[in-house]
Amino acid sequence: MNDKTRDIQIHVPVLTRVEGEGALKVDVVDGAIQNLELNIYEPPRLFEKFVEGYECNQVIDMVARICGICPVAYQMSAVQAFEELFGLQPPDWLRGMRRAMYCGEWLQSHALHIHLLAAPDFLGFDSAIAMAADYPDAVRRGLELQTLGNDLIALFGGRSVHPVGIRVGGFYRAPRQDEVDSLLRRLEAALPAAEALVGWTAGLDFPDDEQAFISVALSHPEEYAIERGNLISGQGLETEINFYESFFKEHQSPHSTALHSSLEGRPYLVGPLPRLNLNFHQLPKPVRKVMDGCGIAFPSHNMFHSIVARAIELHFAVYEAIRLLERYRQPDEPYIPLQPQEGNAFGCTEAPRGILWHRYDVDDMGIVRYARIVPPTSQNQGRIEEDIRLSLERFGLDNPDDALRLRAEQVIRNYDPCISCATHFLNLEIKRR
Repeated sequence: MNDKTRDIQIHVPVLTRVEGEGALKVDVVDGAIQNLELNIYEPPRLFEKFVEGYECNQVIDMVARICGICPVAYQMSAVQAFEELFGLQPPDWLRGMRRAMYCGEWLQSHALHIHLLAAPDFLGFDSAIAMAADYPDAVRRGLELQTLGNDLIALFGGRSVHPVGIRVGGFYRAPRQDEVDSLLRRLEAALPAAEALVGWTAGLDFPDDEQAFISVALSHPEEYAIERGNLISGQGLETEINFYESFFKEHQSPHSTALHSSLEGRPYLVGPLPRLNLNFHQLPKPVRKVMDGCGIAFPSHNMFHSIVARAIELHFAVYEAIRLLERYRQPDEPYIPLQPQEGNAFGCTEAPRGILWHRYDVDDMGIVRYARIVPPTSQNQGRIEEDIRLSLERFGLDNPDDALRLRAEQVIRNYDPCISCATHFLNLEIKRR
């Protein structure tokens, strides 16, 4: 590396295999990264202001539009907040069926990311279409599992994209028993494929890239947390979701229209890998048996193992959905009428990409007067930047720019970022001096 300044701009019209648009800028000085910015420049979407002045059930449908991949997560965090404020402890049937619906979202999202977005990186392809020529069975498996997850969402939500079935107190409609039985048979038939997927992902070639990071997730004493629990971290934090703002801080970075989050001044990680790191002991025994046999030890601090964590959670989602739907009985009424209450409402659930925290200030008519929504991708943004820096330095900054760009993109795709939710990756600009 000489001391001559060499400015290089690499323009990528669309960063493939992520949801959204953005840019990465890296300044390399004397063989070291001096500045690194993951630019999120998509215009703010203002959803928090959009929902002000609307009744709670309208807000539940509105927030589903924030994301086409994980609409259930937004609805579940919102309905949890409103029902907690209005004094409802969901009965077992309602809680179980919402959890089953949430399993559908984990199933479809993880299947999409593993097979169509992340696997091409590990297998040396630039797209899932190119990968399908050599791995047709894998791509077909991914599409079939994704379809199954979508259909599980639609069973309770009326449709899989921006579902409309959830309301305060329950569902607008309870599925017929024959509809549940039909989907249950399909889930049982898919269980071997979900189990095999864990071993398939564990057999990929992973870079040796151990890093220290803070894992944050929900945790519940009775089950692997999805739709309820307290917030915990690998450093000993445990708090109720109502106190999120006391520990987690957001700040604006000049290069991003998404807010950065920190815990005690440090970036942190949410999503499948920290969930597994903190809660793996709560997985059902059949799922743990498959996990223990995959040859990768968890807890893990290698972010490239995220694809295996997603496969384990996908297997769990199928297993758990079967367990829950086996208990299904059509209720007399699909929801419990509730009287609105004035106050502050808090909700937090585990979206496929990590914790999704909501706060609403509601008046005595059930109208939302203030909203704050913290999606997982904005929480992960600081950790993504930290990871890119460490991974590129370990990879070797003397590598060609194209190789550095591909490694940086692979690192980013490990997080399965939903950049539009955060409020998109387009251009890579590297400056060497």
